[in-house]
Amino acid sequence: MEIWDLYDENKKKIGKTHVRGVPLPEGCYHLVVHIWIQNDKGEILLSKRHPQKSWGNYWECTGGSVLTGETSLEGALRETAEELGLVLDPSQGKLMISERRKHFHSDIWLFQSNVVIEDLQFQEDEVIDAKWVDKVSYEDMLSKKEIVPTLPHFWNVVLGR
Repeated sequence: MEIWDLYDENKKKIGKTHVRGVPLPEGCYHLVVHIWIQNDKGEILLSKRHPQKSWGNYWECTGGSVLTGETSLEGALRETAEELGLVLDPSQGKLMISERRKHFHSDIWLFQSNVVIEDLQFQEDEVIDAKWVDKVSYEDMLSKKEIVPTLPHFWNVVLGR
């Protein structure tokens, strides 16, 4: 069972928790992190969602909900370790964007890593593949609708290029 802290519209904890899967109370939000990982070549790491998940077989960045008691950074580090078996250096992370969406606050993180794909250990029910992509490949994947459509255009939004 996943338990989240609840936040107000200004991303302030309200002192209540929530169980995943139960509808959120009116005016309450939870915190979600998206973790973009970039290597020294300027490529980003994408993972392919398990076919049994919503948006199965689509590519995305690592991400998920922040658990009760975690900070955004701690949630980002945990999600990456769980889904990819990749332990990131917290000092290599930068919070790029924090925005409110319909039912959650979204923190978008950028980390640096040169991990080799073969060294990743995928969470069995979450991830089935991963790859490094450059901007041209990423935009091609967007046009072919291979990337989870709820994600922003990474290069334009996060890297500003």
